[in-house]
Amino acid sequence: SGESGAGKTESTKLLLQHIMNLCKGNSQLEQQILQVNPLLEAFGNAQTVMNDNSSRFGKYIQLRFQKNTVRGAKLSEYLLEKSRVVQQDTGERNFHIFYYMFAGLSLEEKEMYGLLDPSLYRYISGRFGTQDVAQRWKHKYQEVCNALDMVGFQEQEQVDMQAILAGVLSLGNVTFEPEESNGSVKVSEASRGWLKAAAVDVSRQLVCCVPCSPWSPSVSCCSLCADARDSIAKVAYGRVFGWIVCKINELLAENVDSEVELSEIGILDIFGFENFAVNRFEQLCINLANEQLQHFFNHHIFQLEQAAYKEEELPWETITFNNNQSILNLLLAKPLGLLSLLDEQSAFPQATDKTFVDKLNSSFKGNLHFQPGRSRVLGFSIIHYAGKVQYTAGGFLEKNRDTLPANVLGLFINSVTPLLSVLFTGKSLCYGRASYMNQGPPRQELSVGMRLHSLMVLMERMYSANPHFVRCIKPNNQKEPGVVDSQMVLLQLRYNGLLETIRIRRDGFSWRPSFEEFAER
Repeated sequence: SGESGAGKTESTKLLLQHIMNLCKGNSQLEQQILQVNPLLEAFGNAQTVMNDNSSRFGKYIQLRFQKNTVRGAKLSEYLLEKSRVVQQDTGERNFHIFYYMFAGLSLEEKEMYGLLDPSLYRYISGRFGTQDVAQRWKHKYQEVCNALDMVGFQEQEQVDMQAILAGVLSLGNVTFEPEESNGSVKVSEASRGWLKAAAVDVSRQLVCCVPCSPWSPSVSCCSLCADARDSIAKVAYGRVFGWIVCKINELLAENVDSEVELSEIGILDIFGFENFAVNRFEQLCINLANEQLQHFFNHHIFQLEQAAYKEEELPWETITFNNNQSILNLLLAKPLGLLSLLDEQSAFPQATDKTFVDKLNSSFKGNLHFQPGRSRVLGFSIIHYAGKVQYTAGGFLEKNRDTLPANVLGLFINSVTPLLSVLFTGKSLCYGRASYMNQGPPRQELSVGMRLHSLMVLMERMYSANPHFVRCIKPNNQKEPGVVDSQMVLLQLRYNGLLETIRIRRDGFSWRPSFEEFAER
């Protein structure tokens, strides 16, 4: 755990390498497990103002062992930040893979996928980078291709996957204009080429799925069509990412008899705590996950430890710590926690972001960890364990619903691109903790709030494990090596509870032999 940019993903990679090295083997499975990280980073990481290689999803890696030999691995992914596909703030980029493709594909391959100059694409904001950066991306693209081969992806699957990603970029350039004769909306003439490049005829579906009345201003209808276009791009990218994770799990699954007992090491690497100039729904999800981790840490380091001393009737002066249970209650309580209220509002077609904020203001009046918005921008503030964060409420309901119009879903199911059809028939998809096979109709999408609970289920499972904590401390905000900002480090040590941890470790009892061990000595 730690702030965004503190080194969690790098630590995870080093830890994996160390564990594989301790296995003292050099099997293909071990090499495949090590190749998973560069693959996931390409599709799930992006540059933010806080971190050039920021994880925009959470992952839990389960390594399964028979004695000292690794026999299999399983990956679970949580809450990919799909909104990044269609929008990035100033100084930020889209997911790495888009830039790697532009830098690494040959001219012939770009032509095959219908890719033009990167500066033309709205979804990557026309930002590409210097020649040096492009060279580094080219090298990274080769790494991704090698990883796909090593893990076991077929050539046709790789081609289909890149065709879908190229299609997503082209779709972002499709714009809409009013039809003068009857006041309806059509794809603009200027962007018909992009629609063709996207390789899917979504024009009718985009226009049909938008509920415009004869009295709606055509401008707002165009805006609704653009929202539908963006939701298609986000869902398509999210399905590709989920499919990659499921494919990895198929290829790394243990091949042992069911009666063989396997032990397990799990590594949880989630997005770090974030506080930007503008904080949206995604930051709330990320910060909630970090609140959960902090509570888990407190429970093990302080509550269980001191309860053991009390039970043993040892002379002990209680060490107090900042318990964030009340913040978790504010966010997760049922039926009146923030997430429950968000799901409730998301179920009402007439509800808006404003009615949601009004509901929060009335429900949490007087709560010490909640503050109503005080600016003209619709929003609210939460006093987290790591400090106060102001959230902009625009888009909360839409992002939580995370739905796709039914007629667009049918379009994908009948796609001529085999992989695209598979992604939307629900035949091999990941949802939260596990992959599942389903030959029936596509299942109803869960709200993001509901899917966040799958991360909570994982946390509950971890309470019964034997945890080790790797606390990552960010040295400075300038992304510079060898520079330590003492005040920034001290702030993190304080809100993480590490000063109290040092006290309990110093005053506590580090060696705990059993009576049997003691008698033998």
